[in-house]
Amino acid sequence: MDPDDAPEWTDEMFERADLYVGETLIRRGRPKSATPKVAVNIRLSADVVARFKAGGRGWQTRIDAALKDWLAAHPEAG
Repeated sequence: MDPDDAPEWTDEMFERADLYVGETLIRRGRPKSATPKVAVNIRLSADVVARFKAGGRGWQTRIDAALKDWLAAHPEAG
């Protein structure tokens, strides 16, 4: 393959390209959280799940916020 036959790089191609500093790949995307969430399996009532899902995307985050509110209102339970 002749290098002169290669297509010209577009701005989009440069934005999608991997970035290296020396031999270290610089990761893109959301940075790692200082307080990552923990994946768990939990059984909830169907009506509870339906109500939270009815609010659209972010329903698990809303459940997390509701549980945090409950813990704040009941400090003896946490």
